[in-house]
Amino acid sequence: MSSFVRSLLAGPQRALLVGMGVTNRAVAGALLRRGHEVVAVDDRPDDQLREALRDLQITLVESPTAEALATLAGECHFVVPAPGLPELHPAFALALPAISELDLAAAWDNRPIAAITGTNGKTTVVELCIASLTCAGIRAVAAGNTDIPLVAAIDQPDVEVFVVEASSFRLASVRDFAPAVGTWLNFAEDHLDVHHDLASYEQAKARVFSTLAPGGIAVANAMDPVVMRHVPSDRDVVTFGGSEADYRVDGDKLLGPGGPFMTTDRMWRSLPHDIEDLLAAAATVAALGTSLSAVAAAAEAFVGLPHRVSPIGEIDGSTYFNDSKSTTPHATVAALRGFESVVLIAGGRNKGVDLTELLGGADHVRAVVAIGDAADEVAAVFDDSRTVVRAASMDEAVAAARTLSVGGHPVLLSPACASFDWYRNYGERGNDFVRAVEDAGASQ
Repeated sequence: MSSFVRSLLAGPQRALLVGMGVTNRAVAGALLRRGHEVVAVDDRPDDQLREALRDLQITLVESPTAEALATLAGECHFVVPAPGLPELHPAFALALPAISELDLAAAWDNRPIAAITGTNGKTTVVELCIASLTCAGIRAVAAGNTDIPLVAAIDQPDVEVFVVEASSFRLASVRDFAPAVGTWLNFAEDHLDVHHDLASYEQAKARVFSTLAPGGIAVANAMDPVVMRHVPSDRDVVTFGGSEADYRVDGDKLLGPGGPFMTTDRMWRSLPHDIEDLLAAAATVAALGTSLSAVAAAAEAFVGLPHRVSPIGEIDGSTYFNDSKSTTPHATVAALRGFESVVLIAGGRNKGVDLTELLGGADHVRAVVAIGDAADEVAAVFDDSRTVVRAASMDEAVAAARTLSVGGHPVLLSPACASFDWYRNYGERGNDFVRAVEDAGASQ
């Protein structure tokens, strides 16, 4: 396995790392520890990065032109583009093989991997898998598009299984990454600010199936036609979701191939997307040989992740929910399905997607507060059918939602957009929403 990359790394090599965020800093350290050389490129380095690379005696080239980058490439053997580097970046046009950190990790380690991808729900499913494996007595670690890149996680010798959150950014350039289980949760328009087009994004996601190890198992969402279009014909396939899937819900019962393994009233929460996430996790860990009794135990004790339809307080009889992690229309519609009638706060920085997909959840929307750079786009989606108020700050958004929710209707921040207009990340946005709700509640 990993024949191309292992051959490439057979002797000392010089790697060109483009974009020095968390992942490529870990890649740099991993390469140096194994006797390779590193040249680092970053278009917007800060003093902390400069100091860190100086301590490692790594050459840092700041904001090179395309011509200068090509010259650097002539002195290197392969390039590792940072996850999220736009596909139009000159790094992808270099006469060098582009290598993903997932390939590097696979070249250095052969322990089992379950790779989870999808437009939405990846982190929750990864954490449910980790909890289930832990309940089964298996030492597992979440890696990839998390706080721990896979190239760093493999340094832990006691880990038995890695559960990798495999973003399209990481999958796009994989060559020999070969997970034992590849799970594809769903597909919707996203990240068109990074990928060439929707087809490129789809092909990146599909690599979670096409790179499966021999004997590997594909876990697929039976309700998603894009996912099902890519299921491999030469691998075992397990499905979840839908009335005929291997893992499905029937009334209040969650069923696997052997019958019910738990009821929804035992779950930490049972919104529609929670059930889908749990079915996906069950299918994934069962493919690794874990019992569904461990899944049930994990689901019963699970604590939902922050910024994901989290109740944060009540004002005037209306409960406020923080779903700042929903950065696509697909995710917001999934959240809306858990409510009968809600005041929706949406907007931020659009990632190049069509926000009219929000109309898929319009039946659950009472009124809309539009925020951020995409406020006008959000308003245009709902102007003809719902009351829409624009807000210029989170405090204004909460104040408007308070007026629109009279009568006890819940309020949901589920932006359907990225946070990078007003905030550094979705967590900061969610925390500011919590603060604004608390401030408004204190004024009652």
